[in-house]
Amino acid sequence: MIAEPRSTPASPSLPEERRPLAIRVGRKVRIGLDALIARSSLIPNDPVLDADLFGWAKMLRDHWQAIRDEAVEVLERPEMVPLLDEISPDHQDIAPPGKWRSFFLHGYGFSVPQNLARCPRTAELVARIPDLNTAFFSILAPGAHIPAHRGVTKGLLTCHLGLIVPEGRLEMAVGPEVVRWAPGETILFDDSWTHEVWNDTDQTRVILLLQVRRPLKVPGKWLADAFLWMIRKSPFVREAKDNVELWNANLGKIERQHGLAMQAESGRNAQ
Repeated sequence: MIAEPRSTPASPSLPEERRPLAIRVGRKVRIGLDALIARSSLIPNDPVLDADLFGWAKMLRDHWQAIRDEAVEVLERPEMVPLLDEISPDHQDIAPPGKWRSFFLHGYGFSVPQNLARCPRTAELVARIPDLNTAFFSILAPGAHIPAHRGVTKGLLTCHLGLIVPEGRLEMAVGPEVVRWAPGETILFDDSWTHEVWNDTDQTRVILLLQVRRPLKVPGKWLADAFLWMIRKSPFVREAKDNVELWNANLGKIERQHGLAMQAESGRNAQ
């Protein structure tokens, strides 16, 4: 990972009135909550942090090639991986149309059994991470730009593991810093800081994106846990969960129909 002062200005944040109601209300509460979480944090409050604050970061780096190989298998049929704006209503304003796909393993306490079964080694490694909130392969197409935005709470930290990292301008601004991915390397950051992503290359970028709970002392921990519980119960998380399940159900039907068609074709050829 390379971190340096930002040289590219961030684009304007999205209008607050376009966010779902649960998020708008939560963000009004979050201002005070994030300040309390910052005071309760057991680790620094910098925008970009040392990933080795967590022992599991080295574990991911040690096994990154196995994780990458499973991501490559998923990417053999990229059209079968949903676009993030089709799955998550809260990402519709920031996801570049047709350019950001997500293969979810876990999200806000919900698991996706079909996807975990397709990536058993990744699933086993991710299961070792304490306080995991979210895990998915983030697949960003050439030319994609994710505008400046912020996460919903300072109670979560985001970690990126580089898997497929093309050459060229491929970077993320987090607050005043700019970071760049590298294969097999981890980036840990606080996504409550405004952050923005550019893939100005001609190839697809793939990372494993994880969110974990920030280590906190009380009372910040109690409040952060309560806020995350409310997010998990909110309509936008429930809708995203339902959309992933519906996507996988429809995909399963297509694959079964395709399999039956292939068997029928094979039978005709054998006659």
